[in-house]
Formats: sequence, structure tokens, C-alpha cells
Amino acid sequence: MAFILTEEQQMMVDLARDFARKEIAPVSEKMDREAKFIPGLIEQMAELGFMGINVPEEYGGAGLDEVTKALVIEEFAKVDASVAEMLSVHTLSSDIILRNGTEEQKKKYLAKACQGCVGAFALTEPNAGSDAAAAKTKAIADGDDYVINGSKCFISNMGPDEGDYVILIALTEPEKKTKGMSAIIVDRDTPGFTVPKAEDKMGLRAAPVSELVFTDCRVPKTQLLGQEGKGFAIAMAGLDGGRIGMAAQAVGVAEGALDAAVDYSTQRIQFGKPINANQGIQWYLADMATQTEAAKALTLNAAALRQAGKSVNKEAAMAKYFASENAVKVAYQSLQIHGGYGYMKDYAIERMYRDARIIPLYEGTSEIQKVVISRAVITGK
Repeated sequence: MAFILTEEQQMMVDLARDFARKEIAPVSEKMDREAKFIPGLIEQMAELGFMGINVPEEYGGAGLDEVTKALVIEEFAKVDASVAEMLSVHTLSSDIILRNGTEEQKKKYLAKACQGCVGAFALTEPNAGSDAAAAKTKAIADGDDYVINGSKCFISNMGPDEGDYVILIALTEPEKKTKGMSAIIVDRDTPGFTVPKAEDKMGLRAAPVSELVFTDCRVPKTQLLGQEGKGFAIAMAGLDGGRIGMAAQAVGVAEGALDAAVDYSTQRIQFGKPINANQGIQWYLADMATQTEAAKALTLNAAALRQAGKSVNKEAAMAKYFASENAVKVAYQSLQIHGGYGYMKDYAIERMYRDARIIPLYEGTSEIQKVVISRAVITGK
């Protein structure tokens, strides 16, 4: 499938590419080293419309489509996967609110999202990773409120000082298991909601990932998203969009690693010629480029189908599985082309290699994606 961008789409992609190269790339090493975004970066992204890229204009957003969102995430990931990951999860939370929220919730949270307040999504628990149905966090009705007790782990966009609100998946009727799960918006400053510390990660170091703890956390029932008992379905539908975002991130990481390999192999002289004059290096680059182009095609196909209102359970899983595995492979091959220099922090590929490794793990492992894909192939649904 060929994707010919409209003038509006191309303008946003060009804006993202320019912003990534001029504002993000120069500070990526610093953000990785200090494990945090530089002050003002998210505010800049909000001013340019990136934080509200998938939010309709009536709520203050850019009102752009799924394909454009994926392409913007891809451009950011070429230079810094942490920024791309933050935006992907943030737009996932906005998408869930847009599809399931009341008009009051949309006016409040989507407007905040466009202005630079960062949203998060909390499903995973210490004993409920791939088996999301095993979650134990409870939100028990008490008058006009829910009282929440439990914890979530590995939650992106939440740190001791980062993150403004989270879409929490919790059991409102524990005896019904997945049919008793509900989605609830919890503001950061709600009493009983704490973020003890950010995780010390191998990669994506600038993007906060933390445990969330809820202790008798009281939230008004007006914070419920959709209907009680529909939280698991809301989460699974939201993850289809989230997986497309992660696939776009993977495509961007692979493209950045490929660019780095081309640049280095052109400049590196051995035996009197650039190393990319050798057929072995050329074949590496050919494989890297072809597989990355295939990953991008899968990703944009899933994005286009979702924009058209189609079910993309299989397509999103395929894109996420293929693109994430490819990102790790291309980053590995790029580092190999760099030789010993690629192992040093002086070269961006060292960071890209670490960043790539998480993508086959979060938003559903590669193994879970294959379960989803095979189920769709077998049932034809």
C-alpha cells in the first residue's frame, strides 16, 4: 500500500523532523545521562501541537489522523526514543478519553493534554504483566466515590515529579474478574496516590517509568470512563492504538540506527577505502533498509485501517511484533558496523541499541503479539 501524504500531513511531519533535529537531538545525550527531559521540552511540544496531535480541534488539539500521529512519533524516535515513547503513551491516554469519556471529561482532560499536561495508562501489576486479567488493584464503590487500593508497575509517563493524570484499570467488582474491571481517571494530586520512585532503566532513560501505589485513594465516580465493567475491553481496544504507536517508535529507532550506520560506514576508512565499499557492509545495509521499510508499511497500514474505523487487533499486533524485533536487529547490526566505537557513549548508536531492546517487551511482548496474530489467523477474525 502506497501512502501519499496530504499537504497538511506533510507539513506536520516536516515540522516534527525539524523540531527533532534542532531541539531534541542536541540534548538527547544529556537527557539520557541525567535520566530526565530537559525543562521546557514538553511545553515546546505542546506549543507546536504535538501533545494534542490526535485531539479534535474543538478541544484544543490539532485534530490529525492516525497515520500522521504515527509518522510524528517515528520522526522523534529517529533521534530520541524516550521522547517518542512519552508522546506515544500520552496520545494513547488521549485516545482512550476521546473514545470513552463524557463530554465533561473530554473538555477537561483533552484540553489539559494539548496544553502539555502528560497522561499515562496503568494496567500492568507485579503479578499481572502478559496475564493482564490477573490484576488485583481494586476500586470499590463507597457512596459517590471509588476507594482504590493496590499498585501498578512499569507505568510510563509517571515519575516522582512527572505525569499529571493516569487512566487506571481496576476491579470495581472483583468477583467478576475481567468483566468487573473499570477504567478510572486519577489525577496526580489525589490523596492516597503516590509514586515512590522512577525505575533505573537500561534504556529510554529520559522517559519516566514508575510504580504507582494507591492506599485508600478516594476518587469521585464522575471519573469513571465509559461503563462499569468495561475497563478490560477499553484497555484492550486502547492497546491496539498503543501498539501502533510503539511500532512507529520502533520504525524510527531502526531508521535512526540505519542512518548512523550509513554515516559511519561512509566516513570510516579501512584499507584505503570507506568500509561501505565492501560488499559485506553493503549487504548489511540492504537488509536493514528493506526490513525497516517493511516495518513502516505494516505500521502505516494498521494506522490507516484504525483511522477508517476498522478493527486492527491483528494488524496492530503484526506491526508491533515485526517493527520491534526489527528495531533490535537493525540497532545490533548498526553497532556491529561501528565496531568498537559503537560500544562507546561518544556515538549515538550506543544509546539507540539500549533504547531498542525494550520495544519487544512493552505494550505486549513479542510472544503475546504472536498469540494475538495466530488467534486471528486461526479464527479468521
